[in-house]
Amino acid sequence: MSNTTKNNKKESSDTLKRIFQYIRPYRFSVLLSLLLAALTVVFSLMIPILIGKGIDCILGPGQVDFSGLKRNALLILILVAIGACAQWLMNHINNTITYHIVKDMRVKAFSHLQRLPLSYIDRQQSGDLLSRVVTDVEQFSDGLLMGFTQLFTGVLTIIGTILFMLTISPWITLVVVVLTPFSFSIAKFISGKSYHMFQMQSAARGELTGLTNEMMTGIRVVHAFGYGDTAQEQFDDINLRLSAYSLQATFLSSLTNPSTRFYNSLIYAGVTIAGCFAALAGPGVLSIGQLSSFLSYTNQYAKPFNEITGVITEFQNSLASAARVFELLDQLEETPDPDQALTPSADEIKGSVSLSHVEFSYHPENPLIQDLNLAVQPGQRIAIVGPTGCGKTTLINLLMRFYDVNSGSIQVDDMEIRSMTRESLRAGYGMVLQDTWLKSGTIRENIAYGNPEASMDEIIEAAKKAHAHSFIKRLPKGYDTVLGEDGGSLSQGQKQLLCIARIMLTHPPMLILDEATSSIDTMTEIRIQKAFSEMMQGRTSFIVAHRLSTIKEADLILVMKDGNIIEQGTHEELLTQQGFYSQLYKSQFSEAS
Repeated sequence: MSNTTKNNKKESSDTLKRIFQYIRPYRFSVLLSLLLAALTVVFSLMIPILIGKGIDCILGPGQVDFSGLKRNALLILILVAIGACAQWLMNHINNTITYHIVKDMRVKAFSHLQRLPLSYIDRQQSGDLLSRVVTDVEQFSDGLLMGFTQLFTGVLTIIGTILFMLTISPWITLVVVVLTPFSFSIAKFISGKSYHMFQMQSAARGELTGLTNEMMTGIRVVHAFGYGDTAQEQFDDINLRLSAYSLQATFLSSLTNPSTRFYNSLIYAGVTIAGCFAALAGPGVLSIGQLSSFLSYTNQYAKPFNEITGVITEFQNSLASAARVFELLDQLEETPDPDQALTPSADEIKGSVSLSHVEFSYHPENPLIQDLNLAVQPGQRIAIVGPTGCGKTTLINLLMRFYDVNSGSIQVDDMEIRSMTRESLRAGYGMVLQDTWLKSGTIRENIAYGNPEASMDEIIEAAKKAHAHSFIKRLPKGYDTVLGEDGGSLSQGQKQLLCIARIMLTHPPMLILDEATSSIDTMTEIRIQKAFSEMMQGRTSFIVAHRLSTIKEADLILVMKDGNIIEQGTHEELLTQQGFYSQLYKSQFSEAS
């Protein structure tokens, strides 16, 4: 047996064990389903006995026991009616169990996604994560539902038919049972080969979802750079691989049913021949009615094998999809907050920030920030400038604790930020990024995103301060205008104004402005800068800017290069030093001229 096959079997077994953990809370419903399945099977297996007795009531011309026929026919009708009701109720319970398990898994996956470190999220395709939470869980649900509805009754039917056949002819039953393992061997061999293909299929499906999501979110850039043909080639390549994996997986798994069906038909033929010889051996050995019942049981005995092998196709796909979901759930969450973590409210935070000997790198082999030290007093405006890749955004990520420092410490009001809850730390910051984000919903909901309890007057006041009120009023439904995904048809500048209004509504003690006005026209930027100046009064502010003309009024300017602060001071002081900042400022001034 190859290592790949062994690994697939172990992974499949581990996945199955974890699925049972999700089933455990619904064990009483599962037991009820099993009881109803047993009831359905018992009633369905009693019918061949009654049919056989009915046949034996017909002894010959003029020798028909009509009262016996009538009694057996009535019993058959009663059993069919009760069995149908039991089966309907069983299917309803199975549906309920399945959808509750899928709901639990999807909720857990989404909740886990919220607690994963950004370092993991940054490395993954958003489309692949989406595929795991939505598509793979859906695929798992289809297989689980089929397993519940067919596996239970199939197993019970096999056991029940054996017991009923033993009451008719133990020897012929023994022949059937002895030959059965060969059918299992066929199904097991083929399913082992198909599982790997279903794994590849799920992975390719996630890759295709990721590419499609990537292309759709950046469709304007795709068109602008004429990347459509290349994107189509990538899509075709992944789609071709997905089609190949799907075809191989389906082909291999589809061999199971006809193979076992052919083998079971051979068993049926053998039982028929043996039964006929037994019936011809003389009275008392096997009656015609008993032979009819036995053949019916043989067919019922073989039928679950055919159905179960059909389930294997879907169940293998289900296991592969569940494995991808569990792989996401197995990712380590970000370091939890300490048990006795500090939870200062935003009103209690004064705004002093200090960084002591901070070191950080995204990859150990590529150092970025080294021995960074900084002391910021409450209410100071700190501007951070420097060339692309110097560590400006990384510093913001560390302040917000999106990433933890490798060594050193960051303190807010003399509290080490790792001793605070992330929620309380981040509630102390108002953050406006260069990349805007708006959720699907009304403009009012987007502005009140960080303060859902805000009144309409407060929302309008925040919009006015952000100079967004005028364009909002021009929209068809004003503040009740529903925006599509990521702002719909709004311009980049308008979306940025809404993001700024969102922050102005929360009144945080500290601000982070990361190129917050980069998408706004010059006249609006002047008005926004005035609004920012008012908002920054008494608030500690970190301003990341490329346009140095916007940070002249900063209390302290940090000039970063290669992860280090190489210069710091006011605008005038840095110009006087004739250093790196002076060169940057003069280069921008000359470009503007």
